Amino acid sequence: MVSTKYKNMLSGKSIIRELAEFAAVRGQEIGYENVFDYSLGNPSVPTPAKLTETMINLLKTKSSKELHGYSPSLGIPHVKEKIALSLNERFGMNYRAEHIFMTTGAAGAISHAVRCITVPGDEILTFAPFFPEYMPYVNLTGANLKVVPPNTNDFQIDFEQFEEMLTDKVMAVLINSPNNPSGAAYSSATLQKLADLLYAKQKEYGHDIFLISDEPYREIIFGNVQMPYISSFYDNTISCYSYSKSLSLPGERIGYIAVNPACTDADLIVPMCGQISRGTGHNCPPTIIQLAIAEVLDIQSDMTIYEANMNLLYNELVSLGLTCTKPDGTFYIFPKAPIEDANAFCRKAMEYDLIIVPADSFGCPGYFRMAYCIDTEKVERSLPIIRRFIKENY
Repeated sequence: MVSTKYKNMLSGKSIIRELAEFAAVRGQEIGYENVFDYSLGNPSVPTPAKLTETMINLLKTKSSKELHGYSPSLGIPHVKEKIALSLNERFGMNYRAEHIFMTTGAAGAISHAVRCITVPGDEILTFAPFFPEYMPYVNLTGANLKVVPPNTNDFQIDFEQFEEMLTDKVMAVLINSPNNPSGAAYSSATLQKLADLLYAKQKEYGHDIFLISDEPYREIIFGNVQMPYISSFYDNTISCYSYSKSLSLPGERIGYIAVNPACTDADLIVPMCGQISRGTGHNCPPTIIQLAIAEVLDIQSDMTIYEANMNLLYNELVSLGLTCTKPDGTFYIFPKAPIEDANAFCRKAMEYDLIIVPADSFGCPGYFRMAYCIDTEKVERSLPIIRRFIKENY
């Protein structure tokens, strides 16, 4: 008999993937260049030239075994050393290689982090709006994800509601800054208040409360916005990172866990991740991409394209009268629909070949997400379509 749990999950397919699949089919009918697909957060800017050169050089100079053999289960030591050094230099931390665990992107990092610091029945809090995949990342471990309602004024933390939900059952808090889908980055004041509250609750409850920080958009920050390094605020922080966005490498599935050296059992968490991998089949990401990213840690793809796209969309949406908080970073914008039912609004948009995502699954009904990681030329061509859609219907 097949697993009932996973069989039942088949009825809960991701709305983002469904819309992306619709856009692909529609593109075959009318040409994908005529479908204004804002569904999927798939980075569109090229990988840096240095990364391509590095990969070519590795293929020319290293043996097949060096490039394609198994890497150590915790990751390649010298790669982890370089990552630790880079983080220390950039953010004033004191990581060692022993605090870094190589993963298949941020998803793999979060899944390991949750298993490290919870047992079945424990609660983890996150803040709406949130990435919908947090639900399976957490709940399939046996822990329970609870969602703090959104602060739609500025998408910082609603501390009054957070504190009400921060009971002694909570073993971790999962945050994402800059945030998918809102684009908001937590300010230093927000992070300090969060840290102070968690320290107080740890003392009150007599157990650790970990902060799991999901940071794949850390480098996509706009204008003069400051992006504080979250682990510097709170000792019991596990940072989860991916190079999918900063280097435009989502298909390579490469990221890491960085365990704050000051946290409880800091020297045990990475070896624990190795044991978790034995049960999940993770068994570390490919060797060649670990070797490649080690040579390009402090460069990134051209993020100015995303900021240009954001400004085009933000100015247009606001001019049409929609409520929209200007993103601090990422490649998402998160307006409020002009009607209460954002699902109906997004379905209507499909009639204009405009593919946008309703935000119910992000924990924020009435809003919708646009992933503007597409060519700026296509964003510009979409503006008259957006304008006509809104004016003809709302």
